[in-house]
Amino acid sequence: MEMEAWDQEYVNLEVPGHFTFHKGGSGHFQFGLVQGEMDCRLENRDGKARIEFSWEVQEELDPASGRGWAVIEDGELNGRIFFHQGDDSAFRARHS
Repeated sequence: MEMEAWDQEYVNLEVPGHFTFHKGGSGHFQFGLVQGEMDCRLENRDGKARIEFSWEVQEELDPASGRGWAVIEDGELNGRIFFHQGDDSAFRARHS
C-alpha cells in the first residue's frame, strides 16, 4: 500500500500497510502505528460502486476516529482516509 501523506517506511513500520474488507460490512486497516476497525457501506457514486467507511483506532495509545472511501479502478484499490479534525491521505493498494 502507498499513501500520499506518509512515506513508505512509515506505512510499513510494523507490518505491510493494508486495508482489509470483510463480507457483512466490517474491515480493518493498519499503516505505521495506526490500526483501525471499520464499519463499511457499499454506495453507488456517479454510477460507480464505492465503499464508504467510518473507523476507530488506538493511535499510539490515543483513540482516534474518522471516515474514508475506496473504489476499485484497474485492479487497484484507490481512496482517501480522513482523521476526525486532523490529517487525511489518499491511498493506493493492490491485492496481495
